Amino acid sequence: MPAVSKGDGMRGLAVFISDIRNCKSKEAEIKRINKELANIRSKFKGDKALDGYSKKKYVCKLLFIFLLGHDIDFGHMEAVNLLSSNKYTEKQIGYLFISVLVNSNSELIRLINNAIKNDLSSRNPTFMCLALHCIANVGSREMAEAFASEIPRILVAGDTMDSVKQSAALCLLRLYKTSPDLVLMGEWTSRVVHLLNDQHMGVVTAAISLITCLSQKNPDEFKTCVSLAVSRLSRIVSSASTDLQDYTYYFVPAPWLSCKLLRLLQCYPPPEDGAVKGRLVECLETILNKAQEPPKSKKVQHSNAKNAILFEAISLIIHYDSEPNLLVRACNQLGQFLQHRETNLRYLALESMCTLASSEFSHEAVKTHIETVINALKTERDVSVRQRAADLLYAMCDRSNAKQIVAEMLSYLETADYSIREEMVLKVAILAEKYAVDYSWYVDTILNLIRIAGDYVSEEVWYRVIQIVINRDDVQGYAAKTVFEALQAPACHENMVKVGGYILGEFGNLIAGDPRSSPLVQFNLLHSKFHLCSVPTRALLLSAYIKFINLFPETKATIQEVLRCDSQIRNSDVELQQRAVEYLKLSSIASTDVLATVLEEMPPFPERESSILAKLKKKKGPGAVSVTELEDGKRESGELNGSGERGQDAAAMAASNASTPSPSADLLGIRSAAPVNAAPASAGSLLVDVFSEVGPAAPSGAVNDDGFLRFVCKNNGVLFENQLLQIGIKSEYRQNLGRMYLFYGNKTSVQFASFSTTVSCPGELQNQLNVQSKPVEPLVEGGAQIQQVLNIECLTDFSDAPLLNIKFRYGGALQNLTLKLPVTINKFFQPTEMASQDFFQRWKQLSQPQQEAQKIFKANHSMDTEVIKAKLLGLGMALLDNVDPNPENYVCAGVVQTKSQQVGCLLRLEPNAQAQVPVPAAGLPSL
Repeated sequence: MPAVSKGDGMRGLAVFISDIRNCKSKEAEIKRINKELANIRSKFKGDKALDGYSKKKYVCKLLFIFLLGHDIDFGHMEAVNLLSSNKYTEKQIGYLFISVLVNSNSELIRLINNAIKNDLSSRNPTFMCLALHCIANVGSREMAEAFASEIPRILVAGDTMDSVKQSAALCLLRLYKTSPDLVLMGEWTSRVVHLLNDQHMGVVTAAISLITCLSQKNPDEFKTCVSLAVSRLSRIVSSASTDLQDYTYYFVPAPWLSCKLLRLLQCYPPPEDGAVKGRLVECLETILNKAQEPPKSKKVQHSNAKNAILFEAISLIIHYDSEPNLLVRACNQLGQFLQHRETNLRYLALESMCTLASSEFSHEAVKTHIETVINALKTERDVSVRQRAADLLYAMCDRSNAKQIVAEMLSYLETADYSIREEMVLKVAILAEKYAVDYSWYVDTILNLIRIAGDYVSEEVWYRVIQIVINRDDVQGYAAKTVFEALQAPACHENMVKVGGYILGEFGNLIAGDPRSSPLVQFNLLHSKFHLCSVPTRALLLSAYIKFINLFPETKATIQEVLRCDSQIRNSDVELQQRAVEYLKLSSIASTDVLATVLEEMPPFPERESSILAKLKKKKGPGAVSVTELEDGKRESGELNGSGERGQDAAAMAASNASTPSPSADLLGIRSAAPVNAAPASAGSLLVDVFSEVGPAAPSGAVNDDGFLRFVCKNNGVLFENQLLQIGIKSEYRQNLGRMYLFYGNKTSVQFASFSTTVSCPGELQNQLNVQSKPVEPLVEGGAQIQQVLNIECLTDFSDAPLLNIKFRYGGALQNLTLKLPVTINKFFQPTEMASQDFFQRWKQLSQPQQEAQKIFKANHSMDTEVIKAKLLGLGMALLDNVDPNPENYVCAGVVQTKSQQVGCLLRLEPNAQAQVPVPAAGLPSL
C-alpha cells in the first residue's frame, strides 16, 4: 500500500467525529449533523472548485453520517470524481463510498464502470486491487455484465502480480455467486485450474475457493483439478512447519489451504487413476497419524488448526466410503474425541460418527463406542451435544442393540430438554417399529413412550401403534391387556386414553373372560377418564362405547343411560351431541345383525410407508435421514403391517438391492412370492399381472420397470424411489389423448447438477404413440421438487411402453437411470355400457384367432370381490352387472380410442374357487 502523506490525516473529519461523540442527546447529534450537511452541500455547490483533499474529507464525512443511520442524497458525483484521482487515499475513499452507498440501479453506474475499466487497464497493481474490491463489494448484475469477461483474463495473465491475482479470483467468485449465467469460464478453464500449481500460496488459497464453487456447478469441466489438488495437498502434508514459514500457523503448515483442498476433493468421487488415489490415501493416513502425535504447542490455536484439517480429512474419507481401513481409523480417532474436555470437539465427533454409522465398513466400529455415547446422553451439560448423542444412538441402532438403545432413550426422555423431546419420541417410535423382535415389546415400548412423554407423542405415533395392532391378529389380545392395565394408573395421559379407547373398543372382547377385565369394568375404566378429556378424545370414547354395545350386549343399558344424559344429547359441542344422538338411536332401533355389520372390526390399513418416518424426515429437513434409514424404514414398515401390497414393496426393494431377506421375515409372516416368468406383453399376460400382488422380477438390463405394473390400474403414485431421487406421477386421459405430470424430488441436501430427461419410443412404438415433453430445470436444489409435463397421443394400438431416461450429477458422479413410463393401451379405454344380449352377440362375432386372447392362470392371493372389481374398473372398462348367467363371473366392455380407429373390447373373468384357481379363464379380443 502506498505511503500516506502527512496531510492525509483529515483534521476536520476528526473534529467532526469528536463533536458527534460529545453530543449529550439525540437532538444535539441531529442538530450537529444537519449543520455539517448544510456546510458540505454549500461546499459542493460553491463556485470555487474543490481540490482532491477537500472532496475526500467531505465524502468521508458523508460516509460517516450514513453509517450513523442517516440518509445521504448527495455527494455521489464527487465520490465518482475521486476515482479519477492518481492519489491512492483519494481513490480509496471514492471506491469505499461507492461500495457502501451507490445503488446498482444508479444513473452513475456507467461512469463508475468507466473509471473501473481505466483502473483495471492501468497495470497499477494498487489501483487494480481497489477496482476489483469495488466490483466484488457491489457484486451487481450490471457489474457482472461489464467485467465478467475481463477478470478471468487478468487472473491468468502471466504478468499479473500475485496480490492482483488473489483479488481477481475472489472477485470472480463473488460475481459467479450472484450471476452464474454471466460468468462463463470457457477457454480460461484449464488455466484457472492450473493456478493450483502457482508458487504463491495466497494465489492458490484464493483460486481454490473459486475452483470449488465452479466444480460444484460444473464438475466435468473442472475434473482435472483433482490430480492437482492431491499433488498440492501431498506437498503440504509432507512438509515440515519450517518449509512454509509464511503460511505456517502455530506449527501447522497452511491449515486453511489444506482444509480447502480437502473440501474441493469432496466434490468428486474417488480418483480413477491408481497413482493419484494411492497418493491421496497416503495423505489421509499421514493426517490421521499426525493427529496421534503429541502437540507441538499448548496454545489453543495449534489444536484448532490441527483438528480442522483432521475433521475435513475424515469428511473426505466418509464421502469416498471406499477405504475400510481409513473408515475404521477415522472412527477410532473420533472415539478419542468423545471424551475430550473441549465441548466443540465432542460435538463434532458425535456429528461425524453419525455419518460413519451409515457406512457398512465402519458401522461395527461405531457400535463399540455405544457406552460412551450413552454416557454423553446422560451427563453432557450442553443440550446440542446431547442431541447429537441421541442422533448417533439412532444411527448406530440395529437388531443386536435395539433393546438397549431404546431403553436408554426412554430413560433419557424423562429428563430430556423440552426442545428435543418431540424428535426423541419420533426416533424411539421408529426404532421400536423397525427392530421389533416381537410385538409385545413394541406395544410395551410405545405405551411406555406415551406414559413418559405423552405431551410430545404426536398423532402419527399413536395412529401407528393402532395400525400395527389392527393389522396383526397375534398382538391384539396382548395390546388390549396391556392398555387396560395402563389405564388403571391414577394419572393417565390423554393419548393413552385415545389408544385405550380405540383398542378396547375393537378388541376388548379378547380380555373380557377375565373377571378383572370384564366388559363393565372396561367400560367404567374408560368412562372414568371421560370428563378429563378434550372434545376429540370424548368423541373417540363415544365411538368406543357404541362398539362395546356390539361386543358386549350386557353393557347396552348402562351405555344407553350415559348416551341419554343431558350432558351428551344437549352438549354444546355439535360433534359430541350428534354422536350421542345417533349412537343412542342406532343402539335402540338396529337389530343385532345390522349393529354387527355397521360396527364390525376395522379392516387392515393399506399404508405403504411409516407415517412416523415421514414426519421425522420433514422435521429434520431434506437429506437428514440416512440412506440406510430410508431403505430399512420402508422394508420394515412393509413387514410390520403385513399387507400384501406392502409385502410387494419390500420384495421389490429386496430384489432391486440384491439384499438378503430380513431376519424378521418368519416372525412377521412375510414370504417372498414365487418369481413370475418373463413373457411377451400380450393382453392376457397383462391381465395376469394386474391380478398378481407381486410384480415380475426386475430385468437384468438397464431399464428399471419395478413400478410399471403398479400403474396398470391407477394413474397416480410413486413410480420410482431410491436414496437420492423420488419420481411421482399424476396422469389423466381422455379419448386418445393423455397428459402426464412427472414430479422429480431431490431427497438429499446436495444439489443435482446437469439434470436432464429424455422420453423415447423404441422401435415401432414411435409410429404408434406420440409423446411430447417439456424441458426441465437443469438444477434441482437439495430437498426441492421440479415438475415436467408430458402430452401423449395414441395413434394406433401398441404393446410396448415409452422409456424415460434421467441423467444428473450428484456429488460429481454421473447418475443415469432409465424407467418404463406406465403408458399402456388400457389407459385409452372408454367404458361402454351394454345389455346381456348385445354382449354375448358381439362376443360370438369375435371368434377369429386374432380377435381373441385367452389365459388360464392362478392368483397368488385369495379372492376378494371388491379388490377384483376395483382392479377391473382401474383397467378403464365398464363393469357390467347382471350380464353373465353365472353371477361369480365378471364381465366388462370398453372401446379403445386411438387417432386412427376405435376398437371395441370385451372381457370375461371366470373364477374357479373349487379348483383353487381363482381366475381360470379370461377372454380379451386382440387389438
